[in-house]
Amino acid sequence: MAIRVMLVDDQVLLRTGFRMVLAAQPDMEVVAEAGDGVEALQVLRSTAVDVVLMDVRMPKLDGVETTRRICADTDPPKVLILTTFDLDEYAFSGLKAGASGFMLKDVPPGELLTAIRAVHSGDAVVAPSTTRRLLDRFAPMLPSTTRQPQHKELERLTEREREVMMLVAQGLSNGEIAARLVLSEATVKTHVGRILTKLGLRDRVQVVVLAYETGLVRAGGQG
Repeated sequence: MAIRVMLVDDQVLLRTGFRMVLAAQPDMEVVAEAGDGVEALQVLRSTAVDVVLMDVRMPKLDGVETTRRICADTDPPKVLILTTFDLDEYAFSGLKAGASGFMLKDVPPGELLTAIRAVHSGDAVVAPSTTRRLLDRFAPMLPSTTRQPQHKELERLTEREREVMMLVAQGLSNGEIAARLVLSEATVKTHVGRILTKLGLRDRVQVVVLAYETGLVRAGGQG
């Protein structure tokens, strides 16, 4: 079954370009479009969507608030934030609102398609290096880790799971973590799945955010 994609951007030309790229893929289908957040929420009430490509700067309702409302629903589609500027504060806010990742609008088509498939599968989100740079840039915006108590659910993690979580938070892929810890990639994937379940998190991006918020990992990627 094709991945059902929705395009949300106030620039018609950009939507047209993305639609052409996606339409050429046998496993993807653009099922809806919207020019702002209000329209997007209305369309989603009557259209089944798997992945939303979400612009951040839009009239009426911006992408961050739209993402927050989408992700608050039961069994929502995955949201992939699209931004014009690298390390955009709006992208960080979008991740906090529940987006599964973010990419630049001028990303090569192949990378965009890979990201859509990854987000849809619930596996790795976007490029780990991008997530790492994003969090390093905006870690100072997070609540003070010296005053904020650690997430109590972290105590439920085994020592190995905490080790894996720290490496996920530093932006390492499953393959890189496997090499670092001398484990199989399948074992690392299992650990990541258990971490998500125990902490009630949706994906790797939320693992990164929580690790920084609780002080498990500090800006600069050090635990």
